[in-house]
Amino acid sequence: MGAVPYPGRPSPLLVLGCVFLASAALSHAQPGIIPLKDVKAGQKAIGRTVFQGGKVEEFQIEILGVLENIGPRQSLILGRLSGGPLAETGVMQGMSGSPVYIDGKLAGAVALAFPFSKAAIAGIRPIEEMFAATVPEPAVRAAVHSPFDTHWMDRLPRPAPIDAGGSRLLEVSTPLALSGFTRGTLEHFSPQLESLGLSPRQGQSGGGLGPRGPLGPASNLQPGSMISVQLMSGDMSVGADGTVTHIDGNRIWAFGHRFLAAGSTEMPFARAEVIALLPSVNNSFKISAPKEWMGVITEDRNTTVGGELGRRPVRLVPVTIEAGRQTYRMEMCGDRILAPMLLQMAVFSAIDARERALGPETVRVTGKVEFAGQRPVVINSAYSGDFAIALQTAINTVTPLAYAMSAAPDLKLERVTLRLDAAPAAAKVQIDQLWTVPKTARPGQEVEIFASLSTDAAAPRILSGKFRVPDHLSPGPLVVTASDGATANVQEYLVSSATIRTAAQAVAYLNSLRSAATVSIRVTRTDPAFPTPGGELLDPPPSVALLLAKSPGLTGTARPSLIAELRLDAGQPVSNSKTIQLDVKE
Repeated sequence: MGAVPYPGRPSPLLVLGCVFLASAALSHAQPGIIPLKDVKAGQKAIGRTVFQGGKVEEFQIEILGVLENIGPRQSLILGRLSGGPLAETGVMQGMSGSPVYIDGKLAGAVALAFPFSKAAIAGIRPIEEMFAATVPEPAVRAAVHSPFDTHWMDRLPRPAPIDAGGSRLLEVSTPLALSGFTRGTLEHFSPQLESLGLSPRQGQSGGGLGPRGPLGPASNLQPGSMISVQLMSGDMSVGADGTVTHIDGNRIWAFGHRFLAAGSTEMPFARAEVIALLPSVNNSFKISAPKEWMGVITEDRNTTVGGELGRRPVRLVPVTIEAGRQTYRMEMCGDRILAPMLLQMAVFSAIDARERALGPETVRVTGKVEFAGQRPVVINSAYSGDFAIALQTAINTVTPLAYAMSAAPDLKLERVTLRLDAAPAAAKVQIDQLWTVPKTARPGQEVEIFASLSTDAAAPRILSGKFRVPDHLSPGPLVVTASDGATANVQEYLVSSATIRTAAQAVAYLNSLRSAATVSIRVTRTDPAFPTPGGELLDPPPSVALLLAKSPGLTGTARPSLIAELRLDAGQPVSNSKTIQLDVKE
């Protein structure tokens, strides 16, 4: 008589059957890996991608060979693609990451192509390199050298081409859909974005895809599915499209190449569906739209992007921009390189939407930038000119933020609120004259400083302020300089930049910046300074200065020390500068 199972306990045969079925399902869901050394010319392979809607379809690949050591520990598989619409489109933007299988085993992902090629020949990234690249490690990031370094975007990492057979293999450009932005925004930023390996175009929003929308089930994604990395969502949205290569539990690998080489990051991604294919002689592409949220991209490396399913980003930064009667509300990723770039595009678009590209205009920017655990950075400035005022405003508003997030990596952006008020006139004034009353002063005496401002359209205005000569100031000349706030900011930064080391110092410095509508009157004295092991010694007593001057290796340098500063609000952007001398006598 056979064994009778206990009540409620499955039979051994049933258990074995379940184990067998589970193993078979796992084997089907997680294909084996074919190592690069086993990939040979002439092998037949199958690729998977989306050509229409969300359906994953197969295409055929003939392996042409392997390009070994094309970069540091990097190789590529060359394959000829066929099937579906590929004879007409060739390798398309949006196919990056499409998985390639040889005998049912995962070999890699479609990642590179030859521009203007008549044949659909692709560079396939070996899967071993993609797996190895997603190990978390610090990334080399572009540094923003100062709050006035307006060319910081030009130093973001660029994709490197690969020489192959006398031609060049390039990473398949990543489609970047911009929704809610003006046409002028696309035209201006496209060259910069294209140099980063992106292909910007006017896109459409995800419809019901809101910043806090529900997460879709993991079963909605499979290798070959299309995803859209959502850098910004809301009234303006920015999404980058690619294809999923591999899924292991809640981990995914996609793209087969870098997105922006952001390193460890947090960028939400959504499932995407293809609306149409657009063949092109240069580079065909998929037109797609994001659907439901799926997870977060956590690693952006040279050979792949990796992420987690079923997780929300820890940091999405709310952004509000009021421009006239329009209010734009978005959420963007808080990455310290991507966030300033996105904010710059949003500010540009908000101003450009007024449809005034030429003619005199003044834009005043007010608001605040909030960081975790720090005082808000208050923004209050104005920009004026006859053309390109949107670009001037966007660059100068965002560059200090880019500098702070680069100088203090632990600074966490929490919220941005801006108001843009524009007037159809170039309201710039010039500093014409500067004088003091009295012309000479004694220690402890009060001195009034006058600055005369003029414009082409109005009579000169006079601004004034007072300061008190320090009681113990030794006799000698003082230098009085009146300049616009931007010039004073640069001069001060050149002196104080070495002291900015922490997030608190960076925030404090940004809050000390003067508006472009400020007349900064600085009273300084040139004093000797000596480098010492404990730091710079400024203006030592004469007896100490004499000893230091005679010490080997200690050479004194002259530098200005600030005695007083007056900040006078001109109400309009200021230009020009004037300098006079004020003598202090006993």
